[in-house]
Amino acid sequence: MIRKIGIFLFSAALLTVLTASPAFSAEKDFRVVGSWSNLTMYKQFEEPFWTQELPAATDQQFTASMTNLGQIGFGGAAVLRQLGRGTFDVVHTVINYVVSDSPELAGLDFPVLAPDLDLAYEVTEAYRPIIDKYLQQNFNAKLLSIVPYPAQVLFSRVEIDGLDDLRGKKIRASGWTTARFLDAAGAAGVTLDFSEVPQSLQRGVVDGAVTGSLSGYSAGWGEVSNYVYPMPIGGWDHVIGVMNLDTWNSLTTEQQEQIQALITEKLEKPGWEVTLKETREGIECLTGQDCPYGAPNNLTEVPVTDEDLAKARELLIDDVIPAWANTVNPEVVREWNETIGKKVDITIEQ
Repeated sequence: MIRKIGIFLFSAALLTVLTASPAFSAEKDFRVVGSWSNLTMYKQFEEPFWTQELPAATDQQFTASMTNLGQIGFGGAAVLRQLGRGTFDVVHTVINYVVSDSPELAGLDFPVLAPDLDLAYEVTEAYRPIIDKYLQQNFNAKLLSIVPYPAQVLFSRVEIDGLDDLRGKKIRASGWTTARFLDAAGAAGVTLDFSEVPQSLQRGVVDGAVTGSLSGYSAGWGEVSNYVYPMPIGGWDHVIGVMNLDTWNSLTTEQQEQIQALITEKLEKPGWEVTLKETREGIECLTGQDCPYGAPNNLTEVPVTDEDLAKARELLIDDVIPAWANTVNPEVVREWNETIGKKVDITIEQ
């Protein structure tokens, strides 16, 4: 979603065994890779948690050496493969980046599967044990957190009135399930780097593009678009926080429980609250309303109708979800049916 810049040469931190307080038997400086440093998730939650809140809560028994995805230069699933080998202790990354190595994870977030954040949270909680299972199996990683970016909505240069008007349009997709959904809707899903989108919209290379509402505003997409369609065509684009499983298992049960409780309280819960806020603020900034981030744009907001939501659900059931099911084994399909499927009243036939 965001262009990677530079390469960071990461030096391994040393684990020093020292005499400590009764609660902890050793000091640990975690080697942490945060997500994208220019976004709220990193600035307000990941970086403060690992470098300030965790050390303070544990009397400096746990500290962190912090970097981010833009600095390390690993693309796609490579950062989790490095975590699994012990290069890093903790990584925060977008789940869509790693589905090529673990297609089971793609089951979490289909386009328009959860049109609102409340349902997205229920879906996430239902599938959390499955995500954890396959992270451990495929990456030697323990799941710590799942937090979504704002809803991934459609920016359009050309006039649209709803879902049917996507037919024949060239639209930049934010992941393979989004591209599949767009193709099923009669559009052509196009792969473009995030930074290339404004110029591509301006020159007519694409007719539209999908990203978070506030991300698109901040990146200037509103200056080269005329319409915004707030249906979550790209889902919610979740960020997962994971720890190397060997590092996790080296901690005592008390340490594990404290770290998990702190992450849930200080990072995960407030992260979900900010996602709702930023989704709304992004639409407001794009459509000429009060904008706390700068001058608003003047895009036309295209209403999302019940009819369009019903059509989107049909595309999911008839095309997108079966296509995903063909990439995983029957056990994963059964797990999906028993978790997310029950939340959204969809059963994948095997």
